[in-house]
This record gives sequence, structure tokens and C-alpha cells, in this order.
Amino acid sequence: MRGGHDLLIAGGGPAGLATALYAARAGLDTVVAEPRRAPVDKACGEGLMPGAVRALTALGLEVPGHPLTGIRYVQGSRQVQAAFRHGPGLGARRTGLHGALHRAVLDAGVPVLPLRVGEVRQDTTGVTVPGTGLRARWLVAADGLHSPVRRSLGLEVKTRGAPRYGLRRHYAVPPWSPYVEVHWGTHAEAYVTPLGPALVGVALLTSRRAPFTTQLENFPELAARLPPEAAVTAVRGAGPLRQRARTRVHGRVLLVGDAAGYIDALTGEGVSLALTGAEALVANVRRGTPSRYETDWSRTTRRHRLLTHLLVRARQQPALAPRIMPTAERLPRLFAAAVNALA
Repeated sequence: MRGGHDLLIAGGGPAGLATALYAARAGLDTVVAEPRRAPVDKACGEGLMPGAVRALTALGLEVPGHPLTGIRYVQGSRQVQAAFRHGPGLGARRTGLHGALHRAVLDAGVPVLPLRVGEVRQDTTGVTVPGTGLRARWLVAADGLHSPVRRSLGLEVKTRGAPRYGLRRHYAVPPWSPYVEVHWGTHAEAYVTPLGPALVGVALLTSRRAPFTTQLENFPELAARLPPEAAVTAVRGAGPLRQRARTRVHGRVLLVGDAAGYIDALTGEGVSLALTGAEALVANVRRGTPSRYETDWSRTTRRHRLLTHLLVRARQQPALAPRIMPTAERLPRLFAAAVNALA
């Protein structure tokens, strides 16, 4: 048996790799299990909010991308925008973010093993992954939205309401705005993120199961800027987006990132929450207070969870959904406060 690590991290996405970096800095013996080759791509809005940019900088990472000034909501002729007050965001390809994190983890001396973690066995002193020879004092489930570890431990909670899905594609067109644009449609939102001098990413969030091109037709002004021949990547999808976990601490298993629970991509804070959660998790393991991680996770994500939940609930109410954009336009200071509270 490969012998006892302090942390075994199941999943080498941003949450798992960030956890590995924080753990290496804390002097913890850490190993990451990730079966996919780096860099790993996924359906993602690819807009890093200022909080995420600051956290990545503090980790010593340089992620390639395009500066973001703020958030702009668009619905027909209506527009309202809010600039970030505490530094820029960053439009960054998911592969660029993952590649930077992966290189940093290897440079820190943390092994990334081509293994998949599903079933785990716990005892009073640690966790073992059958068939791999891996054992650690703590296992970190950072294995994504549909976490196999969360499912194997019976920690999933059924969700209510219509499921929502994300679809993403890239277009080789120059960005026409330094803002992330959120276009509001009848049944979907379209996020446009500047990623480079001649590249934008378009992510659709929707409760309707239909092809990307069909969904994009519901945004005619946006579709006119995105000719089909300018598409440079295939469509990637993710969902259902809302996932719940009964707890973030289950014996010697700790959940982080999307595996810890996810509401929706509507407010674009997935990477920021993953980094915040990773830092809190490692801090508690280092202090010998792992049971306090649940409280810290709840406290640091409370504002995001509340605002996202309220916005998604309003989005799904036929009487309220048409009022979201007009209200934001009529109350620009409130809109700016909400944007910066999340950013």
C-alpha cells in the first residue's frame, strides 16, 4: 500500500488543484488523483471575478486572459452595467486556468496520479481507496458537479424545480465590450465573456433542452454578432446545475468546489467559491479542526448562495422573471452593489 498521506484529493479540477496548492504551502503531504490528462476543459462561463483573480495572484499564478471591467445586463434596448470597484476580473479559457494550476501543483512537488476515485473506505484514522493502494488521513472530494464520492457516500440531496443546464462555445470575433454581457431571454441567459483580442466565449444557461444554435436564435441581436463560420470550438454542456450535499464533512471525507454543492452559474462565482472553500478546508485540517470546515464553508458562501438562490427563484417565476432586467435598469446603484457584493 502506498503509504499514508495527509490529504488525498479526488479530482484535479480548479477546486482540487487549489486545495493541493494550499496544502503544499501548509506543509501537508498531499496527492491528487485525476484520470484525465491536463489541461481539462469543461462547459464554463470562463469569467473570473475579481475575488478569484486576487486569490490566484496570492497563490503566485499567472493565468492568461483578457481583463474584465464589470458586468452588463442586456435585454433588447435595455442595458445596465456595473464596474468592478476592487480591481478587474479576467476572461480566461478554462484550459488556460487549469494548465496554470496543474503546472503550479507539479512545481510544488505534489503528485498527480492518473487514477479515478469512486468508492472509499473510512476508519478512525484515515481513508483508503480500494484497488489503488492509496491511503490518507483525509480525503478531499473535489470531483465536480456530479461527484462520484458524494454519491457513493449517500450525501446527495434531491433538488426541486426545473433543472437548468449550461452550454458553451467560442467564437473568433473581437470582443465588443470589456464587460461580461448577460443577455436576458424569455427562457435563457446568454453570457458573453471577452477572452482575447479576437475571441469571445458564449455560455447559455437554460431550462430547455435544445441545441446551442436553436437557443442562440432566441437572442437575435447577439446571434447577428456571431456568424456560424466564426465558431472555433464544439459545444460543451453541463448540468443539471443545481446539486445539493447533506454536509461538507462526513467522517474523514471533506467536500470542496462543485462537489460541496452548487446552485447555479447565473452569478458566475464557481471558481471564486472553489478557491475560498479550498483555503478554508486546508486551514482547518492544518489547525486540527476539520469539523469546523462546515461552519466556515457556510459562512464564506452564505452571501453568494442567498443572492444566487433569490435570483434563480425570481427567474423561474413567470410573474417576476420579466421584471428582473427593468428593475436592475431602474435601480443601478442596487445593481452595482449586488455585482460588487458577489465580485
